[in-house]
Amino acid sequence: MKSLRILLSLLVLSSLPAAIAQKVATDYDHKADFNQYHTYAWTTGTPIQSQLWDQRIIDGVDKQLAAKGFRKVDNSADPDLYVLYHGAVGHQAQLNTTNMGGWGWRWGGGMATTSVDYIPVGQLSVDIGDAKTKKVMWISTSSDTLSDNPDKNQKKLDKALNKMFQKFPPPAPK
Repeated sequence: MKSLRILLSLLVLSSLPAAIAQKVATDYDHKADFNQYHTYAWTTGTPIQSQLWDQRIIDGVDKQLAAKGFRKVDNSADPDLYVLYHGAVGHQAQLNTTNMGGWGWRWGGGMATTSVDYIPVGQLSVDIGDAKTKKVMWISTSSDTLSDNPDKNQKKLDKALNKMFQKFPPPAPK
């Protein structure tokens, strides 16, 4: 029984780096022709509660879209696309097992203790939709661990946005 618990702990610990590494997933309407869109405006999503980070996310998305040739306009200017984001910050449990020595499970020696740490994680989802039909056309999400260092988090945000918009706009349908 003790060996099974240690084995399970090792399996959980070995899978954690993959579980908390930055992940990006993107999906889009494969029938949509993004070549017909040139302008966009922001609309309300679920912003991060920090005004600093809210503005950093908006500025980062604006930078990505500008690099792809899209022009930001006011909502009253009848944009082609609407952009919004949803942001969330939470915690992920990490199990840490420490073996206190001994001869292993067969010889009855040794003792292992497990502690739980909570790792701060963030998730960002960017949605882009057709302004006329109000239909979502493209969505990308990213999740990553967060640091207590804002500069590191800014780098993670930049990396996430680069990955999210790497293949935006999608190719025209065939």
